[in-house]
Amino acid sequence: MRYALIVIPLLLLPVLLNDFWLTQVMTRALILGIVALSLSFLAKYLGVVSFAQAAMAGAGGYTIAYFGPNSVNIGIELPFWISIPLALFLATAFGGLIGCVARRSRGIYAIMITLAIGIAFFYFTRQNYALFNGWTGFSGVRAPLIGGISLRAPVPLYFMSLLSAVVSMMLVSGFARSPMGLAIQAVRDAPGRVMALGISVSTPIIAAFAFSGLLAGTGGILNVWYQERISSFSVGFGPIIDILIIAVIGGLRYPSGAFIGAIVFVMLDTFAVDLVDRERFNTLIGTVLLLIVIFAPNGLQQLVMDGAAKLRRAKQPTN
Repeated sequence: MRYALIVIPLLLLPVLLNDFWLTQVMTRALILGIVALSLSFLAKYLGVVSFAQAAMAGAGGYTIAYFGPNSVNIGIELPFWISIPLALFLATAFGGLIGCVARRSRGIYAIMITLAIGIAFFYFTRQNYALFNGWTGFSGVRAPLIGGISLRAPVPLYFMSLLSAVVSMMLVSGFARSPMGLAIQAVRDAPGRVMALGISVSTPIIAAFAFSGLLAGTGGILNVWYQERISSFSVGFGPIIDILIIAVIGGLRYPSGAFIGAIVFVMLDTFAVDLVDRERFNTLIGTVLLLIVIFAPNGLQQLVMDGAAKLRRAKQPTN
């Protein structure tokens, strides 16, 4: 019921908002929220903060660009019903590979390993021209035409992003309650006891990273259609930090907080020029992040939950 109260107003936004607000703010926030959701999933259920989410999203995005229409004449154009599953598969496999590399790491060591992988992927895409077209990357990447409806149009792209966000949240909720999801949480809480039961610790960790790759790859595909391009800048240090900032603002251990953080981030990024010089955006977002860490260490999602709880208690009749 509470999810319906959120989704129904979102379905009405195309009627209430113009194309600028619908595309530049809401669609972009949904896409970034999906990628940040992949990080929040790992943080909440595995207890690992990953800096490789931009690379996972890039794996999906580059696959769509390589196997779809583009203006750089690199790649093999395939039908969208083949290229999309292929992109999701490669993003998932890449996530699993990262999990295999980082499976023995925790805390700061997991952060450093995933950061190293993310930066290595950035330099690999920048220096490889046969697959990634190096520095320039891909441009003219067009969203497909499905049932006579172009996903390049603002309203269809928004609904596709909203549907992907809802499905992603449902997948996270369902996967967390599955036997593998429970095993992942057991590894987070007591890996020694899991090993004592004869269960491999590596398998749940790799599965968690693979599922995270699926989520990030979904966001990466949508982002390429939204931007109509992808390059090494799309997977560089800036996007890596942006994803972490979005997740922290919303609440690193609250999956739904990823979308709250994305909306705040996009609003600041879009309208910061009206408040400060564009060159000072990092200062502004850093200040906002610092205030949230100080006054709401669990993110804005926790503030929303606390406010709702106080409202419910205020409505209860007193004896």
